[in-house]
Amino acid sequence: MARSDSGMAGLGPRRLLRPGGPLYPTDGPRTVEVAAQKQPDPGPDRLTIRIRQRGGTVVWSDLMYPGLDDRPVEEVRFRLEQYLGEVERAYAALKADSPPKVLGQPSRLESTPVACPVLRALAGTSGS
Repeated sequence: MARSDSGMAGLGPRRLLRPGGPLYPTDGPRTVEVAAQKQPDPGPDRLTIRIRQRGGTVVWSDLMYPGLDDRPVEEVRFRLEQYLGEVERAYAALKADSPPKVLGQPSRLESTPVACPVLRALAGTSGS
């Protein structure tokens, strides 16, 4: 999603993906900040998504990015078990990539083909 707006930069994946962190679904819907306006022009602009769990499904809504067919994607759904597995797998890959990533250097996670709908959605390359 941050790729859809060149003025935005994704927030730290370690914070977003940590156990019990912002990307973990909860019983009630919540708004999660996933990107902010790039520096040195700090501003109030934030990219947020709304995450909620409906039974065995995790729903991301309040989205607006171009899908593979160039139509806007407004909502993405994930199977709960797969979603949690991918978030946990991505976090484990980040932990294995210590120390924290230096800007401009790809992490092991970024240089490995990851079939991860969560990360593809964060990057703005997932369809609905």
